[in-house]
Amino acid sequence: MMKELGRNDLCWCGSQRKYKKCHAEHDEKIEFYRTQGHIVPPRKIIKTPQQIAGIRESGKINTAILDYITEYIQEGITTEEINRLIHEKTITLKGVPAPLGYHGFPKSICTSVNEQICHGIPSRNVILGSGDIINVDVSTIYNDYFSDSSRMFCIGAVNEEKKRLVRVAQECVQKGLEQVKPWAFLGDMGQAVHEHAVKNGYSVVKEIGGHGVGLEFHEDPWVSYVSKKKTEMLMVPGMIFTIEPMVNMGTDEIYVDEENGWTDYTADGKPSAQWEIMVLVTNEGHEVLAH
Repeated sequence: MMKELGRNDLCWCGSQRKYKKCHAEHDEKIEFYRTQGHIVPPRKIIKTPQQIAGIRESGKINTAILDYITEYIQEGITTEEINRLIHEKTITLKGVPAPLGYHGFPKSICTSVNEQICHGIPSRNVILGSGDIINVDVSTIYNDYFSDSSRMFCIGAVNEEKKRLVRVAQECVQKGLEQVKPWAFLGDMGQAVHEHAVKNGYSVVKEIGGHGVGLEFHEDPWVSYVSKKKTEMLMVPGMIFTIEPMVNMGTDEIYVDEENGWTDYTADGKPSAQWEIMVLVTNEGHEVLAH
């Protein structure tokens, strides 16, 4: 059992402030929502100021890596070459590629092309050609703190249909981000994402969602993008999670590559697009830590 703090005790978050002037009001509010039947975050996923500072620095590295690789992603490059460049840049920046060896994953990043939804494995046999779209997903450990974000890239002469999918997928992230604020619900964000995708004629993958991140690669909560307002976990200052809806041009049905056990594909072979950001819930609203 966690020791109950007195109001004049030092706060559990390590701020060195008295509990009554730090997290007491937040904790009382969380308890109120819990008594109303809502899902509330356990204290272990609410980050302390020191942890937030470390995760923020990791996020800066992650964003810098995606900025760096942008000029190299063009027609003729292999996804293995993208993996090598990012691996080397991560090491240069004193980071560690979080995916490498994660549950046996063989590479330092994920590269998902066209109908690949996510968890594409870089390969020297996959050469980007004109008309392809690709998601490059980068995750970094820096000073033991984790960060995670991804971007879409259009290669050469991409048709308008695919360009629109990529654009709407990015808009979905923005629509979700607008709903991230303290004492709202993850379902508010999920509904905004889903509604925008459907309004544009697309579907959103149900089985794969976002996740908490920072102290580990994947933490609670699991984040759905087909959820409803006023449902899912309460968003509380100090929570950090990803917004990364997978938006499909056709069906939301998917299948996993039986050979590698990792890569997810659209069931109808139509393209999928995904952008990912890592966001902190603040007292005022939110802060994007990696993009």
